[in-house]
Amino acid sequence: MVIALLAALSLVSACSTDQVHSSELHSSISLKAGDIRRGGIAFITPSTATGHEQDKQALAMAFGDVLMKERPQYRVVILAQTLSDINRAGLATQYKKMYQDYQDTGIFDRSTLQQIGHVIGARYLAQLKLAGFSQGSNERFSALGVRLFQTLHANVRLFLQIWDSKDGTIAWEGAEELNYAYDTDREKPVTFRKVVEDAARRLIAKLP
Repeated sequence: MVIALLAALSLVSACSTDQVHSSELHSSISLKAGDIRRGGIAFITPSTATGHEQDKQALAMAFGDVLMKERPQYRVVILAQTLSDINRAGLATQYKKMYQDYQDTGIFDRSTLQQIGHVIGARYLAQLKLAGFSQGSNERFSALGVRLFQTLHANVRLFLQIWDSKDGTIAWEGAEELNYAYDTDREKPVTFRKVVEDAARRLIAKLP
């Protein structure tokens, strides 16, 4: 029995591989190659589905880190710096109203965008939306009532819009849904940051 168990365990280990499935959509409306490099890009506050409000900062941090690594030629302003500059310039009230209006219309006020772009010194503003995130596990192999291997999985749905603060238009947008799974004998889950970083790389690869 022990030999059979070890053989089965070896077989499961040999077959264990990470599985990543994704679907992508993107549209380059007015953004052209070299535009972000010349104009700079700054992250503004992400939007999230109900129940994920606490993930806004982590989402922006993870995406920003990947953007700086994948496109080192860009001047990237992280969310914390954007918010600091906005507050320092006395634009907190306008910024709040812009987001409240966005919830109803899907439009960011042009004059506020222009002020923000001027204050932070970046023409393009990146707004992320976390449409959904889930994680879990499925038992894959057990023996004598003991779970030896399980499949850990996670799903994330991201949407990115890049706004041109100069004229208040959407310059580029893209959506990514990513399913990630791997087999393991450990309880460590697939982390939020891991799947966000993978989804970010795929979206960033589509930028002109």
